[in-house]
Amino acid sequence: MLNAIRKLGTGARVATSVTTSSLPLLIIGGLLYAAFFVKAEPEIGTLKARPLERRDAFYGVVAPGGSILWAAGSYGKIVRSDDGGKSWEVQASPVVAHLQSIAAWDARRAVAVGNRGLAVVTDDGGKTWKEVKLPRSEVANKLLQVRAYPDGVAWAVGEVGAVLKTTDFGTTWTRVLDEKDQAWNDIFFVGQNGWLVGEFGQIQRTTDGGQSWSPVSSPVKNSLMSVHFRDARHGVAVGLAGTVLVSADGGASWQEAPPLTREHLNCVIWDGAQWVAVGDKGMRVQAGAEANDWKAGRISDKDLSWRTQVVRTADDFVLAGANLAVLHKDELRILGRDE
Repeated sequence: MLNAIRKLGTGARVATSVTTSSLPLLIIGGLLYAAFFVKAEPEIGTLKARPLERRDAFYGVVAPGGSILWAAGSYGKIVRSDDGGKSWEVQASPVVAHLQSIAAWDARRAVAVGNRGLAVVTDDGGKTWKEVKLPRSEVANKLLQVRAYPDGVAWAVGEVGAVLKTTDFGTTWTRVLDEKDQAWNDIFFVGQNGWLVGEFGQIQRTTDGGQSWSPVSSPVKNSLMSVHFRDARHGVAVGLAGTVLVSADGGASWQEAPPLTREHLNCVIWDGAQWVAVGDKGMRVQAGAEANDWKAGRISDKDLSWRTQVVRTADDFVLAGANLAVLHKDELRILGRDE
């Protein structure tokens, strides 16, 4: 009997030992089965990318009318607002190169240009954008500014003396001036009168809608970045190192305004009541209609962002550059940041 008990005990110990020793094999086998045969279902994230993010830079902004805004910038990003900048949506862009400028004929048709000579157009409010071909140089092709005018006309300017024109809402483009070792930074038209400004203070003028251009004597050698006319006679050009030039004879001659800042000025507009120019480190300069009483100051004491463009809406200014911002009664609100 004792031997039987001993045998039984020995058998129990053997069974226990076998069970214990096989446990790791069962665990390993289960893990291998899960790895090869069990497929985890991916969870769909509920967080969406914000249309405006801190890393975004927007070089161009346009207000074609009403409460509509378009902006274009780094890595081909295009955004649109239908409520004056309160909310924005990202539009699918066919390019990833930086877009330097955007212009619009109306709420449906717009064009943006940028690095590597790229241009994209839309005719459905930005639901679809498509890239179009432009005349190219073998040297450089960066386009810096585009402006849209009635009847499907637009002008784009950039490196190597690029002056390009379209008459069919951006579908096809032709080169107007020969290549030269200099960039044009801006172009502006009032009717048949037009003006070009660019590197080394260079200025050109046309009175026949751009069929022919003539150089104009400039009082400065600093690069001019922007030009705007409030009518066929009165205009302002701004540029590097705080340069401000004023013309009262249709751009036939220019006078330099007294210096107010050493910061670069990148854009000037006539907003219907005053001249407004913006530039680096949050700088803004302003003057009345005759452009003879300039004043300079920061857009906001709390912001030193560089600015490449300013547009006027019914109630506000919208600024492009290091970010998008709305200026309402001298209160600056940077968009895409937590309030």
